[in-house]
Order: sequence, then structure tokens, then C-alpha cells
Amino acid sequence: MKTLDDLLGEGVTGRRVLVRADLNVPFDKNEAGRISDDGRIRAVLPTLIALRDAGARVILCSHLGRPKGAPDPKFTLAPVSARLGELLGTPVVFAEDTVGDSAKAAADALTDGQVLLLENLRFNAGETSKDDAVRGAFADELAGLAEFYVDDAFGAVHRKHASVYDVAARLPHYAGGLVLKEVEVLRKVTETPEQPYVVVLGGSKVSDKLAVIQALLPKVDKLLVGGGMCFTFLKAQGHEVGKSLLEAEMISTCADLLEQAQGRIVLPVDVVAATEFSADAEHSTVAADAIPADRLGLDIGPKSVALFAETIGSAKTVFWNGPMGVFELAPFAAGTRGVAEAITKIDGFSVVGGGDSAAAVRTLGIDESGFGHISTGGGASLEYLEGKTLPGVSALES
Repeated sequence: MKTLDDLLGEGVTGRRVLVRADLNVPFDKNEAGRISDDGRIRAVLPTLIALRDAGARVILCSHLGRPKGAPDPKFTLAPVSARLGELLGTPVVFAEDTVGDSAKAAADALTDGQVLLLENLRFNAGETSKDDAVRGAFADELAGLAEFYVDDAFGAVHRKHASVYDVAARLPHYAGGLVLKEVEVLRKVTETPEQPYVVVLGGSKVSDKLAVIQALLPKVDKLLVGGGMCFTFLKAQGHEVGKSLLEAEMISTCADLLEQAQGRIVLPVDVVAATEFSADAEHSTVAADAIPADRLGLDIGPKSVALFAETIGSAKTVFWNGPMGVFELAPFAAGTRGVAEAITKIDGFSVVGGGDSAAAVRTLGIDESGFGHISTGGGASLEYLEGKTLPGVSALES
């Protein structure tokens, strides 16, 4: 796999470089156009600055949200372009389309060291098409804008999309520093983790994490389960879970996993249960095996935090993916905060597996330097840990 350093060594002054980034950032629900977490923008800055300072003419592309293959104002990258310009300290040219007249004119007009951001790739149906010919036609147009291709969008490498997979077959291609770092870190926690190895999983659904649980269970010393997914495990133990999130079809699977784990899966011993899904709801801490029938669990309780923290404290390697509760609502953030803070204190190597976990770290104001690595790709991280082939990585390796 060739790297960004290889490309810079070849010389890029005056050359057009297409960079695939993951700028799929969240926006404030109460203020239109306000980015609530710019972590993914910041993550690609080292690659952009290196290319800019080397005199490259940088053409940046990304998706945002899930538009249906046509322009949708709700998913424009214009606010991202503005924020990127602030972080770079130089204006970023913004194209009003992906490969149309605006993009082509802007690419042709670039000068050395300038950065251009194309409009949302998913405004073109060819980006995500399952038809190789349709996807390839869009990739042809993207590739036609540049002379080299750099993939620094780890959060998208698990997708067989035009800008991730097909463009690499059409241009000399290189892995950005972010992609290289992510692969290196994930290889470490899957192939050579230092023991004891503790994995912390949260989030909503067991079904979303089933494959990674099955892949990691033989390798870990302890698997700590919180978040909405813990209630299906608790139900599998025969406990009342009230109105808590439950995947009834996964109960028998969870029972099998618990039997297979032989005590290595650790569940909450108490939870914060509320009358409704609201920050203003009446709530209290109850034993995990005594959740009232008219309440729903929205966070792990303080005894669970202490139990999880004790287990984490003995680890040499920790991988964490998924919040322990509804951290966006203040009354139900303590579980996620407590577990995150425990991870920052280990005498070893820790990885935050992207997605909501990374957002929680920033939202709760936890010092990011306390973690060994914070991934930018939740879905990609999980698929790597499952042992799946990531199309974007395989394209760079070809």
C-alpha cells in the first residue's frame, strides 16, 4: 500500500489530488447549519495541510448523511466548507455540484496550495449504486478531475462506493495518514492485544454488535455490555426489563452467548430507570434484576460503573464502542462518563471505536489525550474487528 509520504516524495506541486475524506459530521438539532462536533474535519487536517504546503491543488470530496441520490439542501456540505476554511486558516473553494459544471470549473481554476470541496457525493446516485457500471461511470467523472487519489476516509472504507473503491482503480492511489493509523491500531487490538484484554460495548442493539461479539469473545478476558443492548442480555437471564429497549428475537442468541462466555460477559448490576425517554422524566436507580414494569432503563447505575471501572483498571488493552446510556440527556450521562474516565486511567493501550463513543468523549468534555486512539469510523472499526474485508482498504492495497 502506497502512502501519502510516497506521493509527497514524488512531488505534487501544481498537480491535482483528489482526497476522499469523511466529513459526515453531526449538526445541532436546534440551530440549522451549526456543526455540533467537528472531530472528523479536524482528523483530515494533517493530510490537507501536508498537500497544501507541498503545492498540490487539492480536490476534497465526502458524503454527508443519507440523501437519496439527488441534491437535498438538508445535506449540503456548504457549512463544512466554511468550518474547514476556518480550521485551515485559508478560504476553501466550494463547488455546488459533484462532477458537473461547477466542480469542473472550480477544479480547472485551482492554483497551487488551494483546496476545493465538492458538494455531497451522495447527491449523485452513482456514488452508492450497486450496479458496477453506474458506479463506475461516476468514478470515471470523479477521477477525471484529478491526477492522483488519496483516501483518508477511514469512516467510509467499509463501503463499496464509487469514491472509495472505484476511483482507486482509475488513478495512482495512496493511503492517507488517518487510514494508515486506523488500520495499524485495529490490527494491534485484533492480532496482538496485550492481556488482559477488555472490550466495552454499548449502543442500542445486540444485532448491530453480534458479529463483533462473536469474533472477539474468544480473544478477550472480559466483555462489558452496557447501553440499550444490555437489556436483551438481562432478559435472557430471566429478568424483568420493563419498557427498556428489547430485541425479542435476540434473546435466545444472548442466552447462547452468555453460556459460551462462561462468565466473561459482564452485565450491569444496576440501572437508571425512568418513566419516559426525557431529560425531565422521573427516574431512579434500581437493581438490574428489579426494573419496574412501567419504567425503561436509560443508563447503567453507579454500582455498575464501579464494577466496570474495576475490570477496566486491570486491563492492558481496552477497546470501547458504544455509550453506556443516553449520554445526550444529562440525567443519563453518568454511566458513559464513568466508564470513559476509567479507560483514560489504564496502564496500557486504549481505543475508542468511533461513532457515538467518540462523540460522547467530546460532548462530555473528557480529555482526548487520555485515550491511546480515537477512531473516526465506528462501522468500519467494527467490520474490521469482525474480520471482514474492507473494500476501501483492499482497493488501496491492490
